[in-house]
Amino acid sequence: MLKIGFIGAGTVGTALATRLSQKECRIVAVSDQRLASAEKLAKSLSGCHVYRSAQQVADAAELIFITTPDDAIARTAGEVHWHPGKSVVHCSGAHSIDILKPAKQAGANTGSFHPLQTFASIKQAMENLPGSTFALEAEEPLLPTLKNLASLLDGDWIELKPEDKVIYHAAAVFACNYMVTLVKLATDLWQTLGVPPEKATKALIPLLQGTVNNIDNIGLPDCLTGPVSRGDLGTISKHLTALKANNSSLLTTYKELGLHTIPIALKKGKIDAYKAKELKALFTSNVGR
Repeated sequence: MLKIGFIGAGTVGTALATRLSQKECRIVAVSDQRLASAEKLAKSLSGCHVYRSAQQVADAAELIFITTPDDAIARTAGEVHWHPGKSVVHCSGAHSIDILKPAKQAGANTGSFHPLQTFASIKQAMENLPGSTFALEAEEPLLPTLKNLASLLDGDWIELKPEDKVIYHAAAVFACNYMVTLVKLATDLWQTLGVPPEKATKALIPLLQGTVNNIDNIGLPDCLTGPVSRGDLGTISKHLTALKANNSSLLTTYKELGLHTIPIALKKGKIDAYKAKELKALFTSNVGR
């Protein structure tokens, strides 16, 4: 069975190593700049040894995951002496396998194994990881191994080319990180109603969960609801006026998101081209300015 090592015992490394170990993969080596983090991970895994250097992990394992912070991946790959027979994989969403060039030049197989998931804490990462999609970059003979690991984690996978990674990661930022930003903006508006952020967030969670369920079960574009989907010009005009009075800094954001929502509503079929034109005129007008 393949011997796997982890250089980096942070949130991603710990979640991946633990879940793979639960699937009876052999995690034999781990290192981290914070020795306590490596010791904590190794203690939870049968047969896993703590090493003080990345080189020792690379020497002990056949498949080595570099799960350091993104800015340290290239430096780590450049500091280790690789050789043929080793496989080196990083887990960055934005970086391609090009940053593992020193390993490839030394004859090692290189790849990228990025879980399309949010990792706010180790506990949440452990819970969220199964079922995720993994973005893979690799060539034979490493690619089939990475596909198998994704399947072991009950996940799906997609293959990317090096030039695809940045756009792929930007899309993830829209879907994940900026959703957090939108919820923050919504809770800010609720504060004008006298509702504190914690209570506002709790109130919005079922709405968010319902939206995600609709996206999953109904799909785009039919899952779209709200005034743009209905072509409700009157309601949108009221929103613009109210935002001007209560939080004018959000006017531009509201209008920009509205403009991007019109094509979805049009594709859903609840509005026609004429209504779409009216909506666009409203979002680009002086209403609320």
